Amino acid sequence: MRKIGLLSDTHGYTHPEISRIFKDCDEIWHAGDFGNIETVDALKKLKPLRGVYGNIDGTDVRSEFSEFLRFWCENVDVLITHIGGYPGNYSPAVRQIMKTKPPQLFISGHSHILKVMHDKKHNCLHMNPGAAGRNGFHKVISMLRFTIDSKNIKDLEVVEFPRNP
Repeated sequence: MRKIGLLSDTHGYTHPEISRIFKDCDEIWHAGDFGNIETVDALKKLKPLRGVYGNIDGTDVRSEFSEFLRFWCENVDVLITHIGGYPGNYSPAVRQIMKTKPPQLFISGHSHILKVMHDKKHNCLHMNPGAAGRNGFHKVISMLRFTIDSKNIKDLEVVEFPRNP
């Protein structure tokens, strides 16, 4: 059983409550747009970190992370990318992956819109944790916590904070 803290679009901001929020998590996953290497380092100090780079990330972050990350967590096939779309509106690269070998859990960021939905066509759960940073049009800072237990994705929690101007 693995407890996961999921965030995206931090844009160089590490929320002061993040260590408390992810205290009981085994890993932190980040769906891109870290914003800077200092954010990467801050998250790595808290928990083991998996992630992908986003469109705003510079060469320092891109040298450490790739555009796509595919791995197994427990018995769940996971795919993470920053700009991936969502069921019915995937990016071209993700659409191709979904045609050939869809994951069981697909995670993306970029939109700053928290969204969790099931893709019935590909029998895949899609998660976008929204935005955990202060830059963008979103009104709240959001992130997710959940558990992967063998083949089951469960105990999903949405964590939200007001976005400070």
